[in-house]
Amino acid sequence: MSRRRPLLALALVGALALGACGRKTAPLAPEQRAPAAVLDLAAVIREATVELTWTNPNRRVDSSVLRDLALARVFRVEDAGGGEPKPAMLVDGRIAGWAEVATIRLAAPAPADVQGRRVTLPDREAREPGRRYTWVVVTADALGRTSPPSRRVSLTLIAAPAAPPDLRATPGDREARLAWGPPARLLDGGAPSGTIEYEVLRAPAADAALAVIGRMGAGELALTDRGLENDRAVWYAVRAVRTAAGATAYGPPSARVVVTPRDTTPPSPPGNLVAIPSEGAVRLSWSASPEPDVVAYVVYRAGASGELARIGSTQPPNTVFTDRDVARGVYRYAVTAQDSAATPNESARSSEARVTVP
Repeated sequence: MSRRRPLLALALVGALALGACGRKTAPLAPEQRAPAAVLDLAAVIREATVELTWTNPNRRVDSSVLRDLALARVFRVEDAGGGEPKPAMLVDGRIAGWAEVATIRLAAPAPADVQGRRVTLPDREAREPGRRYTWVVVTADALGRTSPPSRRVSLTLIAAPAAPPDLRATPGDREARLAWGPPARLLDGGAPSGTIEYEVLRAPAADAALAVIGRMGAGELALTDRGLENDRAVWYAVRAVRTAAGATAYGPPSARVVVTPRDTTPPSPPGNLVAIPSEGAVRLSWSASPEPDVVAYVVYRAGASGELARIGSTQPPNTVFTDRDVARGVYRYAVTAQDSAATPNESARSSEARVTVP
């Protein structure tokens, strides 16, 4: 009896173990549960600072949804250029042999700016002109599982261009015509070199943030911004963008200028003017102008000779006018259309109608 009990116990343990293995899959390796790598790390120079941007992952390496991303770490290495930058080897959550630039905790991300998954970080320590700087980013979840390194991104530090001078803005009908000059120097005092393009920026108010509305190529020093609202002021600035040695450097924006687009297009003149005289009066009629913003028709009169003078007006849809208390004689009439612009535009005059009042 005593020998059978141990054998029975061993048989039960073995059966349980076999049954459990049949119901469970093999556990995932820890690295399979780590956040996926950052895919879009980029670096540009803004004035005297390198700006890094990237998108935090929302998936893990095994493609499952990542809900507990906790932080991002940024690492940098520098060299004189030439050849491949130092490899980015992940060891215990860090990049071996690289300097840690920042640890960004998503609960309190300063000095980074985090908008949703999009991260912007200034690196003010990369400042030696001509040196090549290289960055990588890793992220980690709440359990400390660290993603693979992002791709390396490198740039050789170059000087940004100064602000473009002499920005001018001329109003038009639902548009603003902008023109400016090329920067005379770089921010380090050197002469401009490389390729210099331009970003045009616009804001709806004097203290509102500027947004990029267009990019102009090298040597393009003008832009017409169309589709604006007439009689509403708009503010503009322009900045120069230099590309050299494989790096892109954004200069400071120019001083803002303000412009107010306005309707400068007059309506079509009225057509088919007819004048019918009677004793002491002349009745005028005409065909309406086709534009929808016509708010008045202006009536002009002159004698047989001399300049036409305004004698009255009427509002659409009315297209008739009676000139009363008219003395005997020969008269000439014309009509114009006037629109609703803040500074009204008046059409050319209609063809003249000539009558004799008995």
